[in-house]
Amino acid sequence: MKRAALVLVLASALLLAGQNALAQNALAQNAAVPKPHPAHALPAAALQAMKSIDAEKIRATVKFLSDDSLEGRGTGQKGGDAAADWIAAQFKSYGLAPAGDDGTYFQSVGFYGVTTDGGKTQFAFVPKAGAEMPLKFADDYVATDMTHADKSEIDAPIVFVGYGINAPEYKWDDYKGVDLKGKAVLMLVNEPPSDDPNFFKGRALTYYGRWTYKYEEAARRGAVAVILVHKTEMASYPWEVVRNSWGGESSLLQNDKDPKLQSAGWVQLEVARKLAASAGQDLDQMLKDANTRTFKPVDLGVRLKETIVSKVRPFASRNVVGKVKGSDSKLAGQAVVYSAHYDHLGIHPNEPGDNIYNGAADNATGCGILLELARAFASAKEKPKRSIFFASVTAEEQGLLGSRYLGQHPPVPAKDISLDLNYDDIQPFGEPLQLVVSGAERTTVFPLVEAMAKDFDMAIQPDDHPEAGHYYRSDHFSMARVGVPAFSVNEGPLFRGHDLAWGEEKERDYVTHRYHQPSDEYRAEMDFTADAKLAKFGLILGWHVANQPELVGWQPGDEFERARKASQQGKPK
Repeated sequence: MKRAALVLVLASALLLAGQNALAQNALAQNAAVPKPHPAHALPAAALQAMKSIDAEKIRATVKFLSDDSLEGRGTGQKGGDAAADWIAAQFKSYGLAPAGDDGTYFQSVGFYGVTTDGGKTQFAFVPKAGAEMPLKFADDYVATDMTHADKSEIDAPIVFVGYGINAPEYKWDDYKGVDLKGKAVLMLVNEPPSDDPNFFKGRALTYYGRWTYKYEEAARRGAVAVILVHKTEMASYPWEVVRNSWGGESSLLQNDKDPKLQSAGWVQLEVARKLAASAGQDLDQMLKDANTRTFKPVDLGVRLKETIVSKVRPFASRNVVGKVKGSDSKLAGQAVVYSAHYDHLGIHPNEPGDNIYNGAADNATGCGILLELARAFASAKEKPKRSIFFASVTAEEQGLLGSRYLGQHPPVPAKDISLDLNYDDIQPFGEPLQLVVSGAERTTVFPLVEAMAKDFDMAIQPDDHPEAGHYYRSDHFSMARVGVPAFSVNEGPLFRGHDLAWGEEKERDYVTHRYHQPSDEYRAEMDFTADAKLAKFGLILGWHVANQPELVGWQPGDEFERARKASQQGKPK
């Protein structure tokens, strides 16, 4: 109780300071107000609510949530719990109704926290001939025991399975019926490269390219370990991101009954090169071979010998969910959802120097937007027809686990949720002239999105890096998996007053020097015009969707259309 009180006192002080910091962004805020097209008319209350969105309030939220006192908002850590308490307190102060468990703002999610003991864990490649190759945790490899055992012993042959993908719709099967029970598999991140939109969607990464799919598929086939080869251009992030993301505690859902790996890990590219050489193979040739349909798994004749020792603790973390009830008695049981994750990577106590992963951009910015949207909707004199839910979810950094739970336990049935708009890592670089809404084109709401983008003086920018698979890397994906039309709202690299190269360099600098690093901290020079503009865009779009006669759907043939239809028919997805 004392900790919660201290957090709320600090919160009030920081919010007051942020709200009084003020006027320098007033002109920019006015520039972000759209000129609505006559066909897009909304009640005056909606436009008033939109105009009330304040970049300085978003700043204050980001400053508070990324403060060292929140210790990086780690899942199941005291800083993460404090963040959830604080967000719930804001929801209550705005007048949102609780939409969690038992009349509270919280959905309790059970986890196992698993931390690999790098000092006690042993990981080595043992070739048929030649010396054993011991690896160093964090420098050469990372691994997590997803069975949440205190100790697991692995002595298994290593089989190279290319990309580890079985995709019948693309006539692609890396496994070719090979029995993997009790074996370790070496595989590549990403998926076969192509510019053909009918083959793994061309340059755009599908779920088959994500590490989560690869672990899931290998476990289903009986493998005990997966070793992903890290290559920066294929993963779309450097080794430091892998090390920092996997070097601390990992969270696993307690109620997950799917098969699990004893060792889910990554190795550096040069380590994989040495492994291949010890097997008499050339890694570059292996990579080339993996890009063909005729590829067959290769038994390397090398064994993985691993003793993985973990510290395991059961704990509960919480999603925070609030509600603004719809004004139409017939439609209030349906909903529009706004979401943003509040967790980050927490504090890594064994690291020297600055070991707090503050997560200012990722994702205190999304929380700042979510809270402003909640405040604006709650204070509107007239409410939309459908109900509006605001979900700040936990454990995104652990593999979208909080939103996965939300999707499996939605506040209203998934069939009744028209749209989920998600906010994640919105860089405070100024006023954006481009809008990134990857995945919106897959839904029936896209024509409205296009029209609203013009109203807000933003050109819709195709994903600059479709090969990174951003659609499958944020919380809207969890909602899409249960059939809910969903996508994230973000900015492109073109900002008012700057050329495109300026924005692209800003993004490169962030990914290189701050993304998933302790340096992702609040800075006074941050310009939250972007965050406010995207919040206003989201408010207007969401209000329109909440008032439309029909629910949003997926385009015919989309991969999530089946789940939408199943939910509407009351069938399991």
